[in-house]
Amino acid sequence: MTKRPRLVIAAPSSGSGKTTVTVGLMAAFRRRGLTVQGFKVGPDYIDPSYHTAITGRPSRNLDSWMMSHAVLGEVFDRGSRDADLSVIEGVMGLFDGKEATGDQASTAEVSRLLKAPVILVVDVGGMAASAAAVVLGFQWLDPRVSVAGVIANRVGSEGHYHIIKQAIERVTGVPVLGYLLKSSEVTMPSRHLGLIPAIERGELSPLFNRLADLVARTVDLDAIWRMAERYADWDPPDPILFAGEPKPAAVSVAVARDRAFNFYYPENLDLLRWHGAEIVPFRPLEGEPVPAGADALYLGGGFPEEFLPQLSAQNAVHQSVRRAVEAGMPVVAECGGYMYLMDAIVDKNGERYPMAGVIPAVAVMEARLVALGYREVTALSDNALLLANERARGHEFHYSSIRYGAESWAWPYAFEVSGRRQTRRDGYAEGRLLASYMHLHFASHPAMVTRFIEAAKGRREARR
Repeated sequence: MTKRPRLVIAAPSSGSGKTTVTVGLMAAFRRRGLTVQGFKVGPDYIDPSYHTAITGRPSRNLDSWMMSHAVLGEVFDRGSRDADLSVIEGVMGLFDGKEATGDQASTAEVSRLLKAPVILVVDVGGMAASAAAVVLGFQWLDPRVSVAGVIANRVGSEGHYHIIKQAIERVTGVPVLGYLLKSSEVTMPSRHLGLIPAIERGELSPLFNRLADLVARTVDLDAIWRMAERYADWDPPDPILFAGEPKPAAVSVAVARDRAFNFYYPENLDLLRWHGAEIVPFRPLEGEPVPAGADALYLGGGFPEEFLPQLSAQNAVHQSVRRAVEAGMPVVAECGGYMYLMDAIVDKNGERYPMAGVIPAVAVMEARLVALGYREVTALSDNALLLANERARGHEFHYSSIRYGAESWAWPYAFEVSGRRQTRRDGYAEGRLLASYMHLHFASHPAMVTRFIEAAKGRREARR
């Protein structure tokens, strides 16, 4: 048994202020000199970018659908080592999960699995004693979930806060640990996919300092720390993903990392390293071509549509990507990376911007969300990650649609994709190139890692 102080920041619904409170608490505890580790429930990439920028440690996703319960515990265990405090930001409402009939992949499930206390962030704007009914419902819906404290958000005044506090504590017995005033609300910039990634924001210190000031002024940090300490006991699980010893680096994997391409699950990159890959980052947006000597290429998601003129102008990068594919380099591209490999991306105004020109298709930005949700994929043929009929899990979230440059019957689809409402074919698999809208989590099928690395080894041998 060891000590891992931890807490979960949850809310009745999206938009209640979870991220603001989470970021504020992280900043405030960092100011106190603590080493803070961030986690995010679910498949999101945006909120973790803020966690990472504040803490200086990669924030990690805890997703009980894309990974098993045992692996989720392992991810928490590895991420929280050497941290004084782990702060886990929830997703949507506390009990909102993959299905309405259960709480799989919900914040509640993750809090139970980790035996972590929940601080409920309640938007009390326009409420008084009714706030107690909200907390009471969340307290009693599942007694296995420890709703251990409340932070009131968008409070009208100090007097309003005292009314809220008295009502909640009298009815529920749950301590109210502080508040944020509506008048001091910090606006987190947004775009169609949510919060702007911290990597795009540049200097974030003023935002973090303001949040730390606000939280330290009206939230009882000492009480929150004592709560986390009460739930600090932790029994480290036996490793599953990272069992044994890491393999020495045997191949080089080029990974696009810049403002346009930055959506990667930390465990995906860690698993590649563990199994013998050296990760070599490069910046397509800044004109950096695929690194010389790379044995494989990983193009993650992001926001290429926000940088179309700059991306389109990087002809040397486009040529390097085409040469890599033509030479048989294993390539995995996800969502934004998939779009980048196409002939062009068309923006919402109908302006066409040439891209890498590897895949004979055009990505067209739409005014509305095209796809969102968990996905399970089944490989239609052997590809760079999966053998035919093997399955993996991931997430899909995009505002673009595809105009194919070939008849649909001739398109080399990569996957049969199962979602909540339908099953369809998606992606592109030809030779050693695998591209799709799916953000696959390697923990859902770890053989993907070794298969990608073996393909990279094959490429290295072929060059000798």
